[in-house]
Amino acid sequence: MADTHSESKLKHEQVQYLEFLSKDISRAKAFYTKSFGWKFTDYGPDYTAFEGEYVDGGFTTGKPVKGTVLVILYSNNIEATQQKIVAAGGTIVKDIFSFPGGKRFHFTDPDGYELAVWSL
Repeated sequence: MADTHSESKLKHEQVQYLEFLSKDISRAKAFYTKSFGWKFTDYGPDYTAFEGEYVDGGFTTGKPVKGTVLVILYSNNIEATQQKIVAAGGTIVKDIFSFPGGKRFHFTDPDGYELAVWSL
């Protein structure tokens, strides 16, 4: 969801973004830059987005807990995707909202896993 995303990465209803919690965003940026060459864009003191070759993601301030990675799918039509999720038995836990770079919503699947969908 970084402004630097490539249109070629945006595949309708496919995983496109991963969001992690970090106690120390600066440390996370240094580690992933050194390890994988990821490029970062900061959105204030509590959020940074990264860009990789095939998937983008971000780090937000919080206590890392096993199972706290948020899987985010991209949609060409966020409203239609939301309707499909509800019709399939998903539950909307955060309705569509705007953020710098687009809009998204969060849902839980029938097992209780929370995922999100975003769009330009």
